[in-house]
Amino acid sequence: MPRYLSMIRVDENGSADGPSPELMERMGKLLDEMTKAGVMLDNAGLAPTADSNRVHWEGGKISVTDGPFTETKEVVGGFLLLQCKDQAEAIEWSTRFLKVHEDFWTVTCEVREVMGG
Repeated sequence: MPRYLSMIRVDENGSADGPSPELMERMGKLLDEMTKAGVMLDNAGLAPTADSNRVHWEGGKISVTDGPFTETKEVVGGFLLLQCKDQAEAIEWSTRFLKVHEDFWTVTCEVREVMGG
C-alpha cells in the first residue's frame, strides 16, 4: 500500500500562541482514530524556525544559516506519514486533520507520495 507524506505548513507568525488545549484534544482523538484505522505510520510537530538551521549546497560549497528565517512566511510545522490505498484517501485524512483547527488558523497540508522503499 502506498505511503504519503502530508507536510503541515503553517504561518509561523500567525500561531505564536500555539495550539489550544481544545485543539490538542481534538487532534489527539483524530490521530487515535487514524492509528486504529491503520493509516497513521508516524506524526510529529516541528520546533520553530528560530531553533533551526538551513544547510545549503551550491556550487560545490556548503553554507549553514541559523533561523529564524524571516523571509519565509509559511513553514513546515509538522508532518503526518500515512499509508493509504490511494492519494484520494490521504487527502481525505489530511482534510480531516485541517478541520480540527480553529477558524483563525492558516494551515495547509501538502500531500505527496513517498517514492520507493
